[in-house]
Amino acid sequence: MNAKHFYIAIEGVIGVGKTTLARLLRPFFDAQVLLEVFEENPFLARFYQDRERYAFQTQTFFLLSRYQQQHEAIPNALAQHNLISDYTFDKNKIFARLTLIGDELEMYERVQDTLGARIPMPDLVVYLHANVENLMTRITLRDRSYEREMDRDYIAALANAYEVYYENYFASPVLKIETDKLDYVHQPEDLQRVAEMIKTKLAKVPVQEKLL
Repeated sequence: MNAKHFYIAIEGVIGVGKTTLARLLRPFFDAQVLLEVFEENPFLARFYQDRERYAFQTQTFFLLSRYQQQHEAIPNALAQHNLISDYTFDKNKIFARLTLIGDELEMYERVQDTLGARIPMPDLVVYLHANVENLMTRITLRDRSYEREMDRDYIAALANAYEVYYENYFASPVLKIETDKLDYVHQPEDLQRVAEMIKTKLAKVPVQEKLL
């Protein structure tokens, strides 16, 4: 990784606002933005209709797709710019542990670990949190066709899985931001506040000593 540039990854449950925030933060950090490509997954719509049947196919497609995107894109971007992404490669484990069991989960995590060793880790993970009611409202408002069958229990379970994962995550520094009372889309002061929180956290990251 080029020591002159830093890599911020934004994470959180479906509907929390990762992609929106990544785009809005770009000018604050003079960064390139890397967005996850997820609508190309041919199993995604069927997964939301029958999670047990299509979990392994869906997760495996995402794993390989994310690896293909990040393996070259992150080092290439960091050679020239700071980078903000709206997902981490590690998110595969959160979803897999929620949807897979037994031999399928064991095999999946072996492949995940092998591929993940080749992916640069973020200098900072920004973990966005919101309550389930707000998440469901945001999902409804954006009205993606493949999300219309999504139920509240799944989002609640996913939110809990994220909480557990990041309570035990030490691979990169983590900044948790509560978003229930923030509107960084329509309120410039909220966006400025989030940017300042990230800058303050980055100042404590070793790589940032070289940047400042």
